[in-house]
Amino acid sequence: MSAIVAIVGRPNVGKSTFFNRLIKRREAIVDAVSGVTRDRHYGKSDWNGREFSVIDTGGYVKGSDDVFEAEIDKQVELAIDEADVIIFMVDVETGITGMDEDVANLLRRVKKPVLLAVNKVDNNKRAEDAVEFYSLGLGDYFTIASTNGSGTGDLLDALVEVLPEKEPNRDEELPRFAVVGRPNAGKSSFINALIGEERYIVTDVAGTTRDSIDTKYNRFGFEFNLVDTAGIRRKSKVHEDLEFYSVMRSVRAIEHSDVCIIILDATRGFDGQVQNIFWLAQRNNKGIVILVNKWDLVEDKETNTIKQYTEKIKESMAPFIDVPIVFMSVLTKQRIFKAIETAVQVYENRSRKIQTRKFNDIMLPLIENYPPPAYKGKYVKIKFCTQLPTPYPQFAFFCNLPQYVRDPYKRFLENKLRESFDFSGVPISIFMRKK
Repeated sequence: MSAIVAIVGRPNVGKSTFFNRLIKRREAIVDAVSGVTRDRHYGKSDWNGREFSVIDTGGYVKGSDDVFEAEIDKQVELAIDEADVIIFMVDVETGITGMDEDVANLLRRVKKPVLLAVNKVDNNKRAEDAVEFYSLGLGDYFTIASTNGSGTGDLLDALVEVLPEKEPNRDEELPRFAVVGRPNAGKSSFINALIGEERYIVTDVAGTTRDSIDTKYNRFGFEFNLVDTAGIRRKSKVHEDLEFYSVMRSVRAIEHSDVCIIILDATRGFDGQVQNIFWLAQRNNKGIVILVNKWDLVEDKETNTIKQYTEKIKESMAPFIDVPIVFMSVLTKQRIFKAIETAVQVYENRSRKIQTRKFNDIMLPLIENYPPPAYKGKYVKIKFCTQLPTPYPQFAFFCNLPQYVRDPYKRFLENKLRESFDFSGVPISIFMRKK
């Protein structure tokens, strides 16, 4: 589980450039889907061996600056609620504006670490100009230029210093299943139906949920914590930017979970926001189950058969399509226990350990029949493979020229692995190592 860092500030101060610089350091190496950044506003980064998640709040506001003025307080408040550390970015070219002062007023009251980053400082004259930002009352500042990266090292050193300590190993704790999805998809109703009591207030106002709540739950002789991205929201909060809100909320819930139960509304489909949540879970190597709720409301079931609907979802998820999809209705309680049974199965798949000998006995003959294609006239020979001792499935294949094994061949190995062992609902990482 990594800490969450939010970048806040008014428009055009360079938040997104800084954000891109942070995540590319990592994303280029880590993202399983090469060359695909599905969500511009959320990413993983690391510095000096500490991993953290980064959220660019600016990416969520659409429209002009005056629209932003109304939104910025909400954005900052949400960042304050959800993030562990806040980077407040300002622009040395324009100096302090009224909007900067508003944000600073909010941040001065916060009990969390706030780092003030003065951007666009790319010469000595501008470094002198930055002194005025002391008057925001947030203490020392860091001068950076996010376009060329100067000064970002010092800022990140300070960031790593104030990140919360890593939580102790949770091995003894119960598995955690997070129930996530866009507002009003039926998350709270699903948990109410399972628990059999009105534990959560369910209304038709999208976004009445606020704090994530854990519920101990026992079914099929298996005990786990259900984490609802739920709770009750003050009415004044209901109008805030829901997309930003549910992504922030989902990041927190997903990072704390072992399996993500993603609920979507059958009448709306696997839309952009649900896809963002899906990629978030996939990028964090969590187990995933997709529940299509409100299936009873889908009219014209003839043209909209389960098979066609499933294929449509899988098209959007590619290349990671080995994910169970359960069609259900919370209202009629149809298949809600099937949903939990599937989540338990995915948890077990994620914890699966394969004996090295058995793994080699199955994979090496396959590799011999279909070796990696020659690259630049060089032949790759894979001699040995093993599962790595990590909380989720990662596999190392040892060979003479690891740098010549391309992504399509890794996908071939992953597909063969999935055919031989049940890793349904679980992202798999494959590494080529020098033998």
